[in-house]
Amino acid sequence: MSPPRFPVFVIVQRTPLVNRWVSERWAPVAVERAIEPQEAPSAQCISKDANATRWRFGGHAIELHRSEAEGYFLNVTAPAPKVFVMWRMKEEGATPLIGPQVVTVSYNEAARLLDGGEQVEAVPMLPEILAWMTPFIDEHYQPEPKRKVRRNDPFAADGSRRERSR
Repeated sequence: MSPPRFPVFVIVQRTPLVNRWVSERWAPVAVERAIEPQEAPSAQCISKDANATRWRFGGHAIELHRSEAEGYFLNVTAPAPKVFVMWRMKEEGATPLIGPQVVTVSYNEAARLLDGGEQVEAVPMLPEILAWMTPFIDEHYQPEPKRKVRRNDPFAADGSRRERSR
């Protein structure tokens, strides 16, 4: 059975900078619902002015997997749920200069990507994505059972020795 998919566009913004070392900043700024899923990745310039240029990247989808249910739960119970976009720089001369690679809603998956040295940006989650995820989380998330914590009590061992010597 294939995982549930939610087709999305990733909106990336290029902002020119007045800086000695860096001339521009590229970053994902939003995720929008795609009405029809696209198979092949595509990029389209949607706005351009002196302050910023925005690109819409198609061909992406959010997938839900049972093994990531805890990460989804952590995300939707946060004060501001996010969509995480992992992106990479392309070769010099490519237009646009970056490309989204992975779109996820799992805190755990985003953390693993960051630990692996990838670029990951968090953008606000649309209410319709949250509504789409909630039944899946309700069905598949199982909280870890609570375990009794055993404290390291230095006097507990002495007490048991005293009882044995009597």
